[in-house]
Amino acid sequence: MTERLQKIFSAAGIASRRKSEQLISDGRVQVNGKTASLGDQADPDQDVITLDGNPVIAQAKLYLALNKPPGYVTTLDDPQKRPTVMDMIDVPSRVFPVGRLDIETEGLLLFTNDGDFAERAAHPRYEVEKTYVAHLEDPLPQAVLEQMSRGIRLSDGLAKGSNMLFLTRDHTVVELTIHDGRNRIVRRMFEAMGDPAVSLKRIRVGPVVLGDLQPGKWRNLTSDELQKMGT
Repeated sequence: MTERLQKIFSAAGIASRRKSEQLISDGRVQVNGKTASLGDQADPDQDVITLDGNPVIAQAKLYLALNKPPGYVTTLDDPQKRPTVMDMIDVPSRVFPVGRLDIETEGLLLFTNDGDFAERAAHPRYEVEKTYVAHLEDPLPQAVLEQMSRGIRLSDGLAKGSNMLFLTRDHTVVELTIHDGRNRIVRRMFEAMGDPAVSLKRIRVGPVVLGDLQPGKWRNLTSDELQKMGT
């Protein structure tokens, strides 16, 4: 059955459909030895499809959830030879992390080889909620919590949390939800308010909840979670 090349590339875990369009536009894709154009279709069971001369082979789609411990970088390979999140994932197919958590942030991190799923989960326009628990250096005044809920100005624009609440009476542990995917956004929000996070854990991405998954362990996403994520 013929399909658009963008869909075939996404199914093969190579790139999202949008990024696949760029690969095609750049002249890096060939079908049966002929350079492909945007809008071209092919049959992955019958046609020879290559990217930079390498065959494109479809993979079974994988969707994983990891409880990332602190001290691991979110990258496929680290030039500084630090531990990476890939050290904890053991599956036969190539997967990649969806978004990122900074080296000291722990908690829920998704992995997949489905480019479309990764884009839906991470791109700001889809507004997938992400919930964090922050342990702070000092008690956070109620007025500051309310200000963060309304929005605070950072160097790269406005940032705000929703559903913000204190989890302890001393106001040093805060839960908040964001729709933003900017780098270190939650840490920068608390730093901007003069109360840095001592530790930070992500406990939810959309319908996927960290639950009792142990640090360093991973699981497959459930069919219900995938359905709610539009997969």
